[in-house]
Amino acid sequence: MENINSNFDLVVIGAGPGGYTAAIKAAQLGLKTAIVEKDKNLGGTCLNVGCIPSKALLSSTELYHEAQKQFGSHGISVDGLSMDVSKMMKRKDRVVRKMARGVDYLMNKNGIERVVGLGRIAGPDEVEVTGDEGQQKLKAKRILIATGSRVAGLPFLEFDGETVLSSDDAVALGQAPKSMVVIGGGAIGLELGSVWARLGTAVTVVEFLPRIASVFDEDITQALQKLLQRQGLKFHLGTGVESAERTEGGVRLIAAKSDEKVVLEAEKVLVAVGRKPNTEGLGAAEAGVALDERGCIKTDAEWQTSVPGIYAIGDVVAGPMLAHKAEQEAVAAVERMAGQPGSVNYDAIPWVIYTAPEVAAVGLTEAGAKANGHETAVGIFPFQANGRAVASGHADGLAK
Repeated sequence: MENINSNFDLVVIGAGPGGYTAAIKAAQLGLKTAIVEKDKNLGGTCLNVGCIPSKALLSSTELYHEAQKQFGSHGISVDGLSMDVSKMMKRKDRVVRKMARGVDYLMNKNGIERVVGLGRIAGPDEVEVTGDEGQQKLKAKRILIATGSRVAGLPFLEFDGETVLSSDDAVALGQAPKSMVVIGGGAIGLELGSVWARLGTAVTVVEFLPRIASVFDEDITQALQKLLQRQGLKFHLGTGVESAERTEGGVRLIAAKSDEKVVLEAEKVLVAVGRKPNTEGLGAAEAGVALDERGCIKTDAEWQTSVPGIYAIGDVVAGPMLAHKAEQEAVAAVERMAGQPGSVNYDAIPWVIYTAPEVAAVGLTEAGAKANGHETAVGIFPFQANGRAVASGHADGLAK
């Protein structure tokens, strides 16, 4: 087993937004830092198959939708309008590559040792890395786990990448399917459902809860649902999918709404029911790192685990699985390692869904404020009364 430059102040496992942000901050604070990533491309889920590619597709399809629906009112005529999905995907890939090169540049600029391979904790100060060239051992004063999360599936509906899709698959389709059922009415399901609905796919969203996007106030989600319905999306709320069977044309889903049986058929099914932390095979539990019932790593106020010297941030710890939350935890955790007063204001973490219109919120919702015993005063301003919004043709929505 080969040792590489094994006297590190910090070894980071995982090079997603949390991991690479932590590595950069550590290097800037003078810590000798290495980052371990199993994939050759840095950036994790967010950059490679999540936030960035989905936003590229949302941007492309929103332009296409506006060309279809709004250009005429501006006096713009477009003959023979069409969407080349292949070119759209190539543009998406270019965006991803450009962002990945940016992360590579930051690693080099800050003198961070990059190690390609699967990292595993072998002790409180040791990380084993298995890569194409065999195994390597890294010694470090501190270890930071930033391995992120992966898509969660349904036991009766296994992903196959063709008919039953994960979000990873849904950002790489070669053409728009005729029909798609999206299981899950959260950010991922609504965003990717919107992408394909704009290209002509008949999209039906099935959500177990009584409303979509439940992190927002009910009046906000009701307004969003109406606008998405105008764009062609259909919804089955308070509906749980119980079983599935493959058909010649795709998948048939059997769902239940109260006592009513609901049967849905589609060419594709996108399962967007959440994500689960990447802690399996990490060696964390074997090293004594405590996990909760969901498989998340338990940490204290300094993001240190039950094993001194081993820290964790991002999707592998409790809380919302958001890239910007991971980045804030990364900076704060490294500052604590360096003896500085790092902190995260979790009440100020924004929530965003990049549909059209986009939905964003920060701080307590009205319902949350009332639940916490606060007296509330609510102000609502419709964009229909905002001159800039009306002039631009984007007057749907409101500020609350």
